[in-house]
Amino acid sequence: MSEDADNSARGSVHAGDPTRVAIACQGGGSHTAFTAGVLKGLLREWNEDRRELVGISGTSGGAFNALAAWYGLVTDGPGRAIELLDGLWNDLAANTPVDRLTNDWLVGLSRIESSGVPLPRVSPYQNPGAAWGQNQIERTLRRHIDFDSIPTLCEREAPRLVVGTVNVNAGEFEMFIDEDVTPEAILASAAVPNLFEAVELHGHLHWDGLFSQNPPIDDLMDGGADRKPDELWVIQVNPQEREGEPTSLEEIADRRNELSGNLSLNQELRFIERVNEWIDAGHLPETHFSKTAIRRVEMGRAYHCSTKFDRNPAFIAELMELGERRAPELRQPR
Repeated sequence: MSEDADNSARGSVHAGDPTRVAIACQGGGSHTAFTAGVLKGLLREWNEDRRELVGISGTSGGAFNALAAWYGLVTDGPGRAIELLDGLWNDLAANTPVDRLTNDWLVGLSRIESSGVPLPRVSPYQNPGAAWGQNQIERTLRRHIDFDSIPTLCEREAPRLVVGTVNVNAGEFEMFIDEDVTPEAILASAAVPNLFEAVELHGHLHWDGLFSQNPPIDDLMDGGADRKPDELWVIQVNPQEREGEPTSLEEIADRRNELSGNLSLNQELRFIERVNEWIDAGHLPETHFSKTAIRRVEMGRAYHCSTKFDRNPAFIAELMELGERRAPELRQPR
């Protein structure tokens, strides 16, 4: 089916109008370099006459990618967004000898721990390296993004930008949208509890958004009738399916890690699918409701959960290349 025929079948756009697209970027540590690759592949072929980006969201590492892509697009177009994604991940990678040694040590400890070997643990509040790591991330973000300009950029017809966190004190999701996306909000979305201190915002504490909406979907859908996406593109780093039964402690830890990242995502997508079904069945009038087609792209390759901490430049490059190869799957009508 051609793209125009696909639009006509959905009945959600007028003939000749660009298809409204929202992109949701799942979190998952270093694995989200795959997401950066997918975004780069999409942006290289982006045609504003055929597609309009109305929103982009992310959690944890996915929030880094969503921010870089959004900022590049609204300031100078797709080419700039690609440059920012490359620059951000180049700075996040372990490029110095000392950083690589530390990276290999942390990945090795994570693999040993996931296999069931008991290891001593130190709270991030007692580990000076935790605060140093957050400071490094903030400096990297500020090097590439002028956060002071975000409120002004949001005044234009810019796509909605959504970053997901969890409110530790209230025990509920908390999203940061558009001008509320600050360096602190990004750090909060990536504040893995056993690695980093919680981030205080608005008088309460925040942890990694992996515990909540991963990635945020609902806030991409309520931007108003003229901004509601015709298509939702999900970049999923955690595999949806695995063959066989996990039996070793290592396999169990791997699958538990993957499931925890997918449960909230699948719940939100199921709600969209249900609304689509209600429209098809005539329970909701198409004069007031429109369908949203869901497309997903997964890595299609299994990695050990410890590699979510791996910032080896060769591994980052491998994931980004894989993402670029998989990107065309999102553009293909279904």
